[in-house]
Amino acid sequence: MNATAQWRGSDLARQIVVLSAVSFMLIAAVIGAGAFGNTAVQDQQGGALNTDGSYLAPAGPAFSIWSIIYLGLIVYSIWQALPGQRTNPRQRALGWLIALTMTLNGLWLVAARFGTLVLTVVVIVLLLAALGWTFRIAVATREPRGGVVDSVLIDGVTGLHLGWVTLATVANTASWLTTIVPAEWESAADAIGIAVLIVVALIGLAIAWRSSWRVTPAIALAWGLSWLAVERFTGEPQSGPIGATAIVVAAVVLLPPAIVSVLRLIRPSVD
Repeated sequence: MNATAQWRGSDLARQIVVLSAVSFMLIAAVIGAGAFGNTAVQDQQGGALNTDGSYLAPAGPAFSIWSIIYLGLIVYSIWQALPGQRTNPRQRALGWLIALTMTLNGLWLVAARFGTLVLTVVVIVLLLAALGWTFRIAVATREPRGGVVDSVLIDGVTGLHLGWVTLATVANTASWLTTIVPAEWESAADAIGIAVLIVVALIGLAIAWRSSWRVTPAIALAWGLSWLAVERFTGEPQSGPIGATAIVVAAVVLLPPAIVSVLRLIRPSVD
C-alpha cells in the first residue's frame, strides 16, 4: 500500500487514540489480574467467571492466550505510531477499529470489577461484534505483498483476538445463564452444551469462510475448545459428552483453514 499519501490531521489523532486505548486496556488488565491486592477476575461476580462457573468454561491455562494477544496489541500500537505508518491507508482503515476493540477489552474488565454479570455479557458481545467487523476490514484491505509485520500485527493478532473472544463470549454468556436458570435445568446440561458447541462450530466455519480461510481465528477458537474439553473431563462440573464434543468441534473449525493455509504455502496460486 502507498504509505506516502497526503497527511491528514486525523492521522496523528488516530495514532494517539490507539496508544491511549492500549494503555487503558493494559491498566484494566493489571487491575483485573489482582496485581494491586484486589480480587482477580475469576473470583469476581461471586466466582461465576471461574473455570467451574458453567459447563462451557475452559480450564485456566486457556487464558494464557491473552498474553500473546496483549503482546501483539502492544507491538501493533507502537508500530502504528511510527511516522512511516501515519498515512498508511490500511492504518487509516483499521486503526480506529483496533482502538475500539482494545477499549472494549478494557471495559469488559471494568464491568467485571465494578458492574454486573449481565453487563459483562453486553460488553463482550459488543467486543465480539467489533472484532468481527475489524477482521472483515483487515481481510478486505490485505495485499498479497503487504509484508510480514503487517500480516502478523494486523491480521494475525486481530484473528487471534476474534477467535478467542468468540469462545469467551459463549463461556461468559453461559456463566450468566447458569446463575439465573432453574437448578432443574442442569439435567439437560449435556444436551444444551452439545447444541451450543455445534453452533460454535458453525460460527467458526463461517468466520473462516468469510475471511478466505484465514487460520488465526480458528487457532484461537480451537485452543479454547481444547481447554474446555480438558476442564469438562478433569474439572467441575464434569461432562464427558460436552468434553468429547468440544474436541470434535476444535478439529472441525481448525482443519479446513489449516489445510488451506498449507496449500497456499505449497501452491501460492490456491485461492
